[in-house]
Amino acid sequence: MGIRHVKYPVFGVQFHPESILSQYGMEVLKNFLEIAEGMKFAKK
Repeated sequence: MGIRHVKYPVFGVQFHPESILSQYGMEVLKNFLEIAEGMKFAKK
């Protein structure tokens, strides 16, 4: 589950450490980090 604040560049994701070992765990984490990084620069 992920969240994003409407007005501020604040992001969150509920991610359990053991999920990284699942089939798509690393991909989910990687995607979140890429999206958050892209939004950080878009808001400036």
